[in-house]
Amino acid sequence: MPSFELAGRRLHYLVEGPEGAPWLTFCNSLGTELHMWEPQARAFAANYRLLRYDRRGHGFSSTPPGLYTADNLGADVLALWDHLGVERSHFCGLSIGGLTGQWLGVHAGERLHTLTLAATAARIGTLESWQERIAQVRLHGLAPLVEGTRERWFTPAFVQSHREEVETVLQHFLATNDEGYAGCCNAVGHADFRAQLAQIAVPTLAIAGEEDPVCPPAQLQALAAGVQRGRYASVPGRHICNLESPAAFNAALAAHLDAEGHTP
Repeated sequence: MPSFELAGRRLHYLVEGPEGAPWLTFCNSLGTELHMWEPQARAFAANYRLLRYDRRGHGFSSTPPGLYTADNLGADVLALWDHLGVERSHFCGLSIGGLTGQWLGVHAGERLHTLTLAATAARIGTLESWQERIAQVRLHGLAPLVEGTRERWFTPAFVQSHREEVETVLQHFLATNDEGYAGCCNAVGHADFRAQLAQIAVPTLAIAGEEDPVCPPAQLQALAAGVQRGRYASVPGRHICNLESPAAFNAALAAHLDAEGHTP
């Protein structure tokens, strides 16, 4: 798969789907890589030009030194779009990917067709909690976080019925660069779009996992209510709801695109 280099950073990405089709960009959660969107790629690649990528510090992308901000993550998307000649794209981001989407909605709405924000919030947790996690990861690495991550990301029933899939996701989590993970924790800790949601004018869908302990449904409902043209949907599952309930997630995303007249 190709990569794009600019100003000391390398972004690893994957493009699929027919040339000339509308672009649809997927943006991963913290501690995952672009393969987390496989169920969506299978569903949408026939009709959309799909773009998946590993954010800085994750997967096969590079890990620039220092702590990151939402500005950095949003600028990475714009640079990648410019590199690929993407004038406008649909955008679907989960968790920190949803924070990146909110940044784009506020600062680069003219580059978006639609916005889908999944399992995220205008403000996720507290700065203090993310600073504590940064310190923990720098001291002990990611291994001590695995069991808690499993519980937050997936329901016990899904873990039982999809053991191999869950373990693959957690292996990718463990393979994440510690400093890259810490850098992105800083971006989450400082991101707060509550006062800026009303600036997001593009059609926006907020999708909640019904049992998500990280970003509960009420936070997604607040996103849908806070933007100018928002709608809300929920699907079964916890935080990584696109993997736990792919059929329901895909149906909600497709309905959103269709409702806005963006069916290819």
